[in-house]
Amino acid sequence: MESPAKKEYAKFEQKVKRTVYIDNISPQVTDAVIKTALNQFGTVVSIHFIPNYVEPSKIPRCALVEMAKQSEAEAIVSDMNNYPFMMSGMPRPARARLAVAEMFDDRPIKPGRKIQCRWLDKDDPDFEVAKKLKQLVGKHASEASFMLKNQLEEEEKLAKQQAEVLKANYKKYEMIDSVLADGTARRLARHYNFNVLDD
Repeated sequence: MESPAKKEYAKFEQKVKRTVYIDNISPQVTDAVIKTALNQFGTVVSIHFIPNYVEPSKIPRCALVEMAKQSEAEAIVSDMNNYPFMMSGMPRPARARLAVAEMFDDRPIKPGRKIQCRWLDKDDPDFEVAKKLKQLVGKHASEASFMLKNQLEEEEKLAKQQAEVLKANYKKYEMIDSVLADGTARRLARHYNFNVLDD
């Protein structure tokens, strides 16, 4: 007979299989936006944004999205990796992959798992390995921060261009609408002898 801990962990493993990890999400994207975007693949059960405590708030966000079925999660990953997938019209295609257990901060303890921690002396053979790993992590964090800064600058430029194009198009539509509404289009049509359809 299975112990309650094993049953709980087996249930959690099923949840992991149904969950998608989505990153590179705009800071403006909310639960409702993600739910609307992903409901085309199936039923969204829950959405959990993963907080980032070390970078500014305007950086891309990531989230764990649990679907009702494993096949729905796999379909999301497949589509988002094969086609650009935008949320909220932001100039930033979201990325997706299947979740793994380590991504969940509320995951239960795996039955039979033991974690051992110890301090390393300078004479310990693992000390140099740990030191190199620490330096590598620092280097990676610096590179990621630099890349993120460049990405944000590019996105701000693109967002500004999009806003300008949208504003220009809106002015054109407003002008066309006013010309049609005040009868100018019909007067011009009579003057130049051509037909203007009302629809």
